Amino acid sequence: MKNVYLFNNGRIQRKDSTISLVLEDGTKKALPIENTENLHVFAEMDFNTSFFNLMNQKDVMLHFYNYYGYYSGSYIPRRKKVAGFVDVQQAAHVLDINKRLYIAQQFVYSAIHHMLRNVRRYKDEVAPFIHEIEQLKKQVADASDIQTLMGIEGKIRFTYYQCFNAIIKNPDFQFTKREKRPPTNPINALISFGNSLMYTAVLSEMYKTQLNPTISYLHEPGSRRYSLSLDLAEIFKPLLMDNLIFMLINKKMIRAEHFEYVEEHICLLNEMGRKIFIAEFEKRMSTTVKHRKLNRQTSYRFLIRLECYKLIKHLIGDEDYKALKAWWWYVRASCL
Repeated sequence: MKNVYLFNNGRIQRKDSTISLVLEDGTKKALPIENTENLHVFAEMDFNTSFFNLMNQKDVMLHFYNYYGYYSGSYIPRRKKVAGFVDVQQAAHVLDINKRLYIAQQFVYSAIHHMLRNVRRYKDEVAPFIHEIEQLKKQVADASDIQTLMGIEGKIRFTYYQCFNAIIKNPDFQFTKREKRPPTNPINALISFGNSLMYTAVLSEMYKTQLNPTISYLHEPGSRRYSLSLDLAEIFKPLLMDNLIFMLINKKMIRAEHFEYVEEHICLLNEMGRKIFIAEFEKRMSTTVKHRKLNRQTSYRFLIRLECYKLIKHLIGDEDYKALKAWWWYVRASCL
């Protein structure tokens, strides 16, 4: 199963049990729907109801990105893996502040572990920042509410970002501070784009489990967003996405020519930059590591689903949840 990314404007039409992309110039391209898991739409695209009916039959998710290349929404087929007991327990763990705090703290501990894992390779250059993160980490256990915990996590991430210039060895890229809405420089553009991909990857894996993506613990459950995906993405952003960004910049695979400025101050990856980023992201997601408990090679993508299964076990009382803390120091070039 694979992800398909669409960058050209056009129309997707269904014929029987297959679909094809009709470009604006009339060119037709077949889309291999039988082995497609997600469609990522970065262009202006026309659909009809028969197409969505087929997507529901084939369990294909659609993820839509706006003009700036950032995630704007998803079409998710009807949930087939439903479990009322899991939904009830998932909600109960939100309503009980102690239960909610435990899960939220696990997400934060995992994120801190992976941030420290990234910066400790450069400890001679960033020792004061490492010390500050380690001191802030001690406050996580004492947080009495989610707002306090989020404040601690925000301070840690602010300190972590100050290490980026020591990690990035390409003089063409300098990082000053994190800016999201909108990103004003290339590194912020890369982080925002990467976070969009990470969010949809987590959502796609969560769909294959009984978890309800709208019931969350670290981020507030709210309307119009799958907030549990934001929670689990906190684990994988420093582990997967930040390392990917460092590699793309340091190996000069992403260069200044891969960015464009809109309205003079909004910095975005252009289409070529997005394609390079996505290709390396897909390669990284299919890379495997030897899982200590399963005793077999496991892809980064499947590690996300395993995290969902671990959370379910915690919710139904089978096993206390311990968020992922990477035990490997490098990954061999082994892909599924």
